[in-house]
Amino acid sequence: MGKAIVAVDLGGTQIRTARYDLELNLLQRENTLTRASQGVAPTIERMKAYIRKVMPVSGGDMLGIGISSPGPLNPFTGHIVAPPNLPGWLDVPLREIITTEFDQPVYIGNDANVAALAEASTGAAQGCRHVAYITVSTGIGAGFICDGKLLLGREGLAAEFGHIPIIVENDRVSSVELEAAGPAIARRVKRALKNGRASSVTDLVNGDLERVDARAVGEAAAGGDQLAIDALAYAGRIIGLGIVSILHLFNSEIIVVGGGVAKTGDLLFEPMLETVHERVMDGAYTESLRILPSALGDDVALAGAAALVATDGGNLDIGELDRLF
Repeated sequence: MGKAIVAVDLGGTQIRTARYDLELNLLQRENTLTRASQGVAPTIERMKAYIRKVMPVSGGDMLGIGISSPGPLNPFTGHIVAPPNLPGWLDVPLREIITTEFDQPVYIGNDANVAALAEASTGAAQGCRHVAYITVSTGIGAGFICDGKLLLGREGLAAEFGHIPIIVENDRVSSVELEAAGPAIARRVKRALKNGRASSVTDLVNGDLERVDARAVGEAAAGGDQLAIDALAYAGRIIGLGIVSILHLFNSEIIVVGGGVAKTGDLLFEPMLETVHERVMDGAYTESLRILPSALGDDVALAGAAALVATDGGNLDIGELDRLF
């Protein structure tokens, strides 16, 4: 048996761990509830226990441990700074804790950044050197591969795509995330329903408008509900405007879009693509551009954590992965 990589996806709802081989093939996967409300220490103990479940019998058979975590975090120091869905996690030295426990190299990355690595290594962007990965879910984040290397910035805080400011009606300054993430889509629909707009969304939530979420909107839109279709189209146009900024700044060759909201498919993608082609400065930016859904789905953060180890924390060119394969 060759060396293995252990990957961890630390999420607000679940902790998932997996073992990969050096070709980033999934060998074993385990998961448990995060139960973040119980505090930092119990959550870390659960993480340790589930790392042990997927570790090779001999620790010497490991290349390292990769951890995907919500940000903000510092990938250089290995500290989790203050993720909103992990209450109490304030400047937690997670890399030091896990390194001490397992005596292995440990790499930590923002979940969207490692997803970009995953898609570039084994997913929809395999073989590409200029990649943007966008996740559209409860929030909106991104990761960028620029000429084969993960873009991190001075403090590892680069690529916060969701917080690009945009001006909407009446000169109100908002952001891509505040206008187009799942909660924003739900808010737009709830506001219309409260103003008397008819929609099948009302039936899907049994009349309780507080239960309206992006999932219900997506289900209604798939059934032809015009209000839900309009809400997703608006989100698609906003994301499309953000993608135009990405193209103008980074001249990406491929944009991969993942996350729960992206599962609405053409209802989000068509207005997004239309906006990109309408608003880009010159056709040269889109002539050979591909904008595709994620190929890795729910496994993208785990695969990204494994790719983080394989690329020495994102420091190696993705083309150098051949040295492992």
